[in-house]
Amino acid sequence: MVLPVAFFGLFFAYPVAAIVGRGLRSDGQWQLGLLGQVLTDPDVLQVLWFTVWQAAASTACTLALALPGAYVFARFDFPGKRLLRAVVTVPFVLPTVVVGSAFLALLGRGGALEEWFGLRLDTSVWAILLAHVFINYAVVVRTVGGLWSQLDPRQEEAARVLGASRIAAWRRVTLPALAPSIGAAALIVFLFTFTSFGVIQVLGGPRYATLEVEIYRQTAALLELPTAAVLTLLQFAAVTAMLAFHARTVRKRQSMLSMLPAEQTARRPQGPGQWALLGSVLTVVVLLILTPLAVLVERSFNGPDGYGTANYRALGSVSSDATFTVAPVAAIGNSLIYAALATCIALVVGGLAAAALTTRGGGGAVGRLVRGFDSMLMLPLGTSAVTVGFGFLIALDEPPLDLRSSWMLVPLAQALVGVPFVIRTMLPVLRAVDVRLREAAAVLGASPLRAWREVDLPLVRRALIVAAGFAFAVSLGEFGATVFIARPDAPTLPVAVSRFLGRAGELNYGQAMAMSAILMLVCTGTLLALERIRTDRSGEF
Repeated sequence: MVLPVAFFGLFFAYPVAAIVGRGLRSDGQWQLGLLGQVLTDPDVLQVLWFTVWQAAASTACTLALALPGAYVFARFDFPGKRLLRAVVTVPFVLPTVVVGSAFLALLGRGGALEEWFGLRLDTSVWAILLAHVFINYAVVVRTVGGLWSQLDPRQEEAARVLGASRIAAWRRVTLPALAPSIGAAALIVFLFTFTSFGVIQVLGGPRYATLEVEIYRQTAALLELPTAAVLTLLQFAAVTAMLAFHARTVRKRQSMLSMLPAEQTARRPQGPGQWALLGSVLTVVVLLILTPLAVLVERSFNGPDGYGTANYRALGSVSSDATFTVAPVAAIGNSLIYAALATCIALVVGGLAAAALTTRGGGGAVGRLVRGFDSMLMLPLGTSAVTVGFGFLIALDEPPLDLRSSWMLVPLAQALVGVPFVIRTMLPVLRAVDVRLREAAAVLGASPLRAWREVDLPLVRRALIVAAGFAFAVSLGEFGATVFIARPDAPTLPVAVSRFLGRAGELNYGQAMAMSAILMLVCTGTLLALERIRTDRSGEF
């Protein structure tokens, strides 16, 4: 645990505590009265209400649209299933700025929807909700569907034989087994949408702001650190409560009905009803997932002089009014290098943390320590990335950690997001390794290092590759913290996309679409590769 705890202490807890402390302290005194002032401000209450409301609405819409998809992927076998599973996962790892760009191209001014039907949704909350469903569709499909594919269907059939109707059998047999998984998926979706930043930043406009966007506005635009600190504490408390509840939900999932390999439960659709269900799910996937991605690619080729590669060619030059001091194409190389370094850091830190978490301490002090350690490692997924990024600039400004001018700040911030994905991928596989294999190697004279290299590593190699792929994809798209710490001479792709979207001009918009398409291509390639080497056949996250 030593290295992971040190890493999170230095690059997560310390920067967050520094910016919160600076905001709540004045003349050496804690200004605790600010808590009441900020939390009773009508504008803040409106932001808090909208944050909770849009997260709840996004979660409900995601469950309504994705649960049928979870059933189809779990129970049906059809051509292209593996490819389609990878495709619906692409939005989950896409940078949120790219998601915002895709829906802006589809629903915004001059977008495909306005051209086809004369309708714009970018000024309404519907664009935000649809974008959130687009991102989180795979969370439900793979979390719930992964478990659903392993439930023994004969138990429900036995209930039917005993006289239960199809609905009653599903409600009394299958639903209780799925309930913890559905609850976990709903909580994850709520957590991600509660802390939404990039989507709101691009699609929300001045009318809609979540806590994360308001923290960014108070910090970057207004320099109101006290207000930002209070909002950070509020979001941190909410996220901590959600993660604690999620940990309890995960533990409940360990007691399930009898399970079967996914291959034994999937079959070809039978009858008009099942084919109609498959068709409706495929229609939702085409409209909700593929259409925004296709429109994004189409807009990337639609330049000032018509269709062509003008937007891509413009990425190689620096305009006179450029935000960056280098050509935008340099952001591609920067992002790939930063993401590769962040992946290496995440693998080392996350791998050690996952190994530490294989300790089974039961309900005693060791068990509580392990569960607390596990929850701590998940906090970066829900804590304000804006606070972390600005905290880097505030806290890491004195030797021996004077890193404000160092390029290493970016991969360190990205690794914070990648570590939880490494842990969640590696942990189940490490726990499945039979400890007697290590003991046998030790009896035969192998050192602990050699036992790990020759016993554990071959068993977890595929999980390690999958973990690296997920860490690379999410690091590539990190935006909330990077927007503060990326230097003008070394921007990342998400930061460059955001800057171009914030500037007027058709060419700037085209370049944003072109860079978004490149990011989408890299993430899609990564996900397709992971789908070929994933460690189980259920498709579960």
